[in-house]
Amino acid sequence: MAVSEDDLEHLRRCADLARLALQGGDEPFGSLLVDHEGAVRFEDHNRVKDGDATRHPEFAIARWAAENLDVEQRALSTVYTSGEHCPMCAAAHAWVGLGRIVCAATSAQLTQWLRDWGAPPSPVAPLPINTVAPGVVVDGPAPELTETMKLLYGKAFGG
Repeated sequence: MAVSEDDLEHLRRCADLARLALQGGDEPFGSLLVDHEGAVRFEDHNRVKDGDATRHPEFAIARWAAENLDVEQRALSTVYTSGEHCPMCAAAHAWVGLGRIVCAATSAQLTQWLRDWGAPPSPVAPLPINTVAPGVVVDGPAPELTETMKLLYGKAFGG
């Protein structure tokens, strides 16, 4: 499935959340959970600046969904995110049975940008979501947001 205009609206909110994270001294990642009727049920941004590197918004979404949604609601939901899930978040997404993922930028894009900027590599391999969670439908990147995300990442990681 291609990234739709509705998807782009949600991805723009993810970029806003990523910007808020960056303004607060954190890494620029933002995500939201949208139910099958189009309502935003949960949103968050990275909260790793204080030393807990597991405080990713996608992981928070998985935990929230497991506690607040039934199996069918989780399967029919969509997770929107500014950057493709890391392996930890992709696994959490699959384990709780969340539906489609739509990302503004991919791990491959971010990895290339980090390499171009001479930034140190991540301590976790930048695996595509479907390598970790092969049954999850993933759409993205959104070319309309490539420059926005590259600028945000550049401010955080040396671009």
